[in-house]
Amino acid sequence: MEESGGGDGGADPGPPAAPGGEGEGCEGLWELPVERCERRPVCGRCSRPEKVCLCPFLPVHPLKVSTCLYIIQHPAEESRVLRTVPLLAACLPPDKCKILVGRRFNEDRYPELATVCRNPSTLILYPGAEATNLEEVAVMSSSPSVMIIIDGTWSQAKDIFYKNSLFRLPKQVQLRPSISSQYVIRTQPTNTCLSTLECAAVALSIIEKNKSIQETILHPLQALCSFQLQHGAQIHHSKEHLLKNGLYDKPMPKNKRKLRRMELLLYVSSRMPCSLE
Repeated sequence: MEESGGGDGGADPGPPAAPGGEGEGCEGLWELPVERCERRPVCGRCSRPEKVCLCPFLPVHPLKVSTCLYIIQHPAEESRVLRTVPLLAACLPPDKCKILVGRRFNEDRYPELATVCRNPSTLILYPGAEATNLEEVAVMSSSPSVMIIIDGTWSQAKDIFYKNSLFRLPKQVQLRPSISSQYVIRTQPTNTCLSTLECAAVALSIIEKNKSIQETILHPLQALCSFQLQHGAQIHHSKEHLLKNGLYDKPMPKNKRKLRRMELLLYVSSRMPCSLE
């Protein structure tokens, strides 16, 4: 039995025209070549598109530091356009800034990380009731150390910290920075939350006892934000600032846990500087 509309076996007439003659003049469009979308060339050092390369704002030579950073990066951060970790890595020697991407880290798959976590001199930067101020630790220790920093949003960082037992082995430390985040093109939870690059800059300047380290690492971040603001980006105030000043224009969450979290932002103190992007 022939299919409905079947012809006599002649050539395929192609897609039918739209009713009412609307398809007239569009014949052959499906035969046009499709242009391939090519990604812009990216700078090998700062990982920015070459036309907006930030290398002029990076140190000419990597900073000489004794501290080794392990950046534990949530997979979602890899796809973000305005990331700070590539800029941080470009400021430091490759052997002083190691980036591990993932959600779960165990000893079998990450034996080097496990060894690092068991080292008594290793620190993990994560705020909380059990965390010691980094300034106090730096005063008591003069030996080169290893610091672990979690790169992700607050909820992502919390998930990584509490669901990986390895990260509760190192000594837990927190920052009490006197600066507000300069990463003004992205919304932070509170006024004292810092980007991963800013956390690393402050921490390294404390551990290495060298204030110029902080200034050098912050320089490319300042340039990034300045460029984005000049090209249409808006300054983002923290959620804490928006809530306190009645400027938060999004619906409050219906979930009780999320609602409680938003309410806590109104009373948050400087105990909450964290590596949040």
